[in-house]
Amino acid sequence: MAPTRVFVDANVLYSRTLRDWLALLQLSSSGEVYTVYWTEDVLAETIYRLRRNHPEWNGAKITSIRDRIAGTFEGGRVEDFSVDDSFPGGDGDDRHVHAAAVACRADIVLTADSGFTISGREPDSMPYEAYKPDDFFVLVDDSAPALVQLVTREQTMYWIQRSTRADLAGQLIAAQCPRFAERVRTYQGKLSLPG
Repeated sequence: MAPTRVFVDANVLYSRTLRDWLALLQLSSSGEVYTVYWTEDVLAETIYRLRRNHPEWNGAKITSIRDRIAGTFEGGRVEDFSVDDSFPGGDGDDRHVHAAAVACRADIVLTADSGFTISGREPDSMPYEAYKPDDFFVLVDDSAPALVQLVTREQTMYWIQRSTRADLAGQLIAAQCPRFAERVRTYQGKLSLPG
């Protein structure tokens, strides 16, 4: 079975927590579970929001984040798509997301945007499904729990080495992923960590 094609919106890439989980799950599965697709428009919007909310960051930090996103999801860049009036959602600013998702034949549009709703159409009539991050990560855990356990362990070790505390669930709750946070908390509780 081919990996699920996931087009990611800027509001997901903006969150370090969501961006890290999205990247680590894809990388740890070698892209066998899903592949992330994006556009330069989405990346530009992400960087714009990061700069606006962190004016104190130096240029190297912003450039590093931009380059890591592009490098991690390199094969998923959607370069050519036509924006038209076919997007039935409530927010016209999402027309470019819809157009790119259609162009790359996405199975899922991953967005935290509450305005990305399909109005006046049956969900089955769209060529993709819109998922919130919490629902998406729960879906990944349902289909590949060993993968989520592996990334949970890696993330726990990473944060323990930096701060003696790895509150992955707290970070996920803050990122609006409470159901996935509970699953990660359960996996963390079963870890045998070197001490």
